[in-house]
Amino acid sequence: MFDFVRKHNKIMQFLLFLLIFPSFVLVGINGYDRLREKGDAVAKVDGHEILQGDWDEAHRREVDRLRQQMPNIDMKLLDSPAAKYGTLERLVRDRVIAAEAAKSKLTASDQRLARELQQNQMIASLRGPDGKLDMARYRQLVGAQGMSPEAFEESVRTELSTRQVLGGVAATSLATAAQAAPSIGAFLEKREVQVVRFPSSDFAARVTVTDADLESFYKANPSMFQAPEQASVEYLVLDIESIKKGVTVNEQDLKTYYEQNVARITGQEERRASHILVAVPKDAPAADREKAKAQAQELLAAARKNPDGFAELAKKNSQDTASAPNGGDLEFFTRGAMTKPFEDTVFAMKKGEIAGPVETEFGYHIVKLTDLKVPKQRSYEELKPEFEAELKKQQAQRKYAEMADTFSNAVYEQSDSLKPAADKLKLEVKTAAGVQREPARGAPGVLSSPKLLSALFAPDSLEKKRNTEAVEVAPNTLVSGRITQYTPSRTIPFDEVKDQVRQRVVAARAAELAKKEGTDKLAAWKANPAGASLPAAVTVSRQEAAQQPAEVVDAALRADPAALPALSGVDLGAQGYAVIKVNKIIPREAPAAEAARQERDQYEQWWAQAETIAYYNLLKERFKVQILVPKP
Repeated sequence: MFDFVRKHNKIMQFLLFLLIFPSFVLVGINGYDRLREKGDAVAKVDGHEILQGDWDEAHRREVDRLRQQMPNIDMKLLDSPAAKYGTLERLVRDRVIAAEAAKSKLTASDQRLARELQQNQMIASLRGPDGKLDMARYRQLVGAQGMSPEAFEESVRTELSTRQVLGGVAATSLATAAQAAPSIGAFLEKREVQVVRFPSSDFAARVTVTDADLESFYKANPSMFQAPEQASVEYLVLDIESIKKGVTVNEQDLKTYYEQNVARITGQEERRASHILVAVPKDAPAADREKAKAQAQELLAAARKNPDGFAELAKKNSQDTASAPNGGDLEFFTRGAMTKPFEDTVFAMKKGEIAGPVETEFGYHIVKLTDLKVPKQRSYEELKPEFEAELKKQQAQRKYAEMADTFSNAVYEQSDSLKPAADKLKLEVKTAAGVQREPARGAPGVLSSPKLLSALFAPDSLEKKRNTEAVEVAPNTLVSGRITQYTPSRTIPFDEVKDQVRQRVVAARAAELAKKEGTDKLAAWKANPAGASLPAAVTVSRQEAAQQPAEVVDAALRADPAALPALSGVDLGAQGYAVIKVNKIIPREAPAAEAARQERDQYEQWWAQAETIAYYNLLKERFKVQILVPKP
């Protein structure tokens, strides 16, 4: 067979071409790439598939976001199956809500989008002293998220649209005092109980064990007495902090940076104004515009005659339906938030001054400046340490991008040692002992990364003691490591763990004796309630456990109110056993008026959440949601 293939190579190439080419015509090269890169479907929403690649990318973004917010977060939590499944559920939720928004034709206007972007603190910090947006830095900011400004703004518009889907349900939820009181009362009620504890520790002295018992337990439970595999490692870290140590900032660059960014740190001046609008379209006939202007001049005269009555005048005459009910109040805003003629007028006025008519594309405005906030500018010396740190970080980030490839190539090309890469990049080779395959609690920084540990304990690294590839354990952080000494997992000899075995056997048997004693007492006291020897009663609730185990409190609150008083037993596991007698329900005292109001508010929030979840579940049914991977 293979001889035929070798002898008729060109014929076989032609046959393969005939077999493969039609499939490319039907599916397309991009289709092959997409299938290869995106993987299988993991969920379906409204007939549209969510692919494995979509899920992986969404989880990567989620992990990066959480890392930035909480640099010390345990990466083991983020890489767990439960965390990944949670990302898939959120991805499905986003698709469901987007589908409903599209079906209901929910959109966000340009004005609403502009207001949302204006309120974004990160974007506001990019405005210069003249109020103009630094477009270069804006592109850089959204580019770090893998988006163009247009894509970012469209994503914000989409979020505003989808927010309306569930927001309408939550905002209209209502819970009256008559609804809230019974539920809150039941949740916070108290119960009078008598508890007899049978702690395992009280029965340990009664336990007798032989060496044969210990050896039998040891042989039956070898997994309890394992010494985990361990390794001594060397590792090399390339990150922003290590690069910053070699960065120096030029004084002149620092002064220039101060001049460019002092407004961002100090904050922009904010002004608060009220206005009266006489609306007239920009393309209206000249006669109509003159008429509107004359009306505005009359209102200006009236406002100046009675400045304190400006709000009432606006309520009665302003044609801006959004601000008129509030007396024309536009609240605080910075430069860039309003149309330019209006903004220029406001920022040239003194507090309390009334000006106009101001002509804009909306018509003619009578404006009153009601308040202003002028931030105090901080000096160069005051901001120098902060700006120097920022510049160092920026330069280190640029240098990191240049060094990352060199780092990756160096640890790969000379894979038997990290020293050449360390010497080339002026980095420090660090060492650690007792490193395990699973992240250890309190492990230093990068050694808590499951990705790095997985690479270290891979067969190639274990058997040949080679450098791992450069592993990205966090944004702007590459690590390579190598194992210098390895100890495989093993069962610890019986003689070394004999005391541990004894403790486990004694504890298990003591718990059994405690449970037997407790169940015997429970049976006897149920048969003869008068003969029960019970301690003084205590009051327990979800808020006050009265030093009782959670299992005891839970059992007390689950007891049938119609069958009280009642005796029952509670298995406390390794801690022993308890017999409880629930005597009666103690209604909670009526809360003060303010506390009752806060409870109703909290109940209303819970109710709104419940209604929102119910509505979302209805949407899932409507859009035929299928999650095709099992829940961990």
